[in-house]
Amino acid sequence: MTSEPTIVLIHGAFADAASWAPVTRRLLDKGRAVLVPAVPNRSLIGDSEYIRAFVEQIDGPVLLVGHSYGGAVITVAGAAENVVGLVYVAGYALDEGESLGELQGRFPDSDLAANLVYTPFPSGAAEPGTDVSVKIDAFPAVFAGGIPLETAQVLAVSQRPLAAAAFGDAAPVAAWKTTPAWGIVSADDHTINPDVERFGYERAGMRAVTELAAPHLAMIAKPDEVVDVIETAFAAVS
Repeated sequence: MTSEPTIVLIHGAFADAASWAPVTRRLLDKGRAVLVPAVPNRSLIGDSEYIRAFVEQIDGPVLLVGHSYGGAVITVAGAAENVVGLVYVAGYALDEGESLGELQGRFPDSDLAANLVYTPFPSGAAEPGTDVSVKIDAFPAVFAGGIPLETAQVLAVSQRPLAAAAFGDAAPVAAWKTTPAWGIVSADDHTINPDVERFGYERAGMRAVTELAAPHLAMIAKPDEVVDVIETAFAAVS
């Protein structure tokens, strides 16, 4: 196994791998090995199994970084043996047996719930279900606040929905209990109540928590600061 970890960036709901582009560019410029897989966004259990399988195929240690719902995914997928560190960016640090809905419900004050759209899966889908997305006209303010409007509008019409079932899946494991973790709180978050982030990080006993005056998409609004935290974690686990 190589000594330096591969940094694997996991996107959240209502976004895709491109949401990590500013951070990915900076990490590549530093000579880091970086991978940014697409998350199916179908269920917490299924998505975590998919990312864990992806991670386990990497030859060497892995530093997993998760944004938003991606934080829940790395909480479970991070149980892979070659994961040496976790970084949460405005993320859900679930406990074992806890769901997204339960953690969000502790601090429900956010603008997201009132601006969601529920769309049944297409009739040809293998299994019935419902996709959840953010109202396109509300997306810039609720999800992409602090991002230039022309960029936010593109993100709004290209968002990757999350299956409603993902909100109810309970995490079967919490990798932060055995793996060092770092957290970033987006203090100006209107998608997740920042107290959800603070609570999860404090409960996890993370090595360091950084508060940024940033919106939910901190990796687009404050990429240099996000990279600094990733680099701190990278140095600690290398």
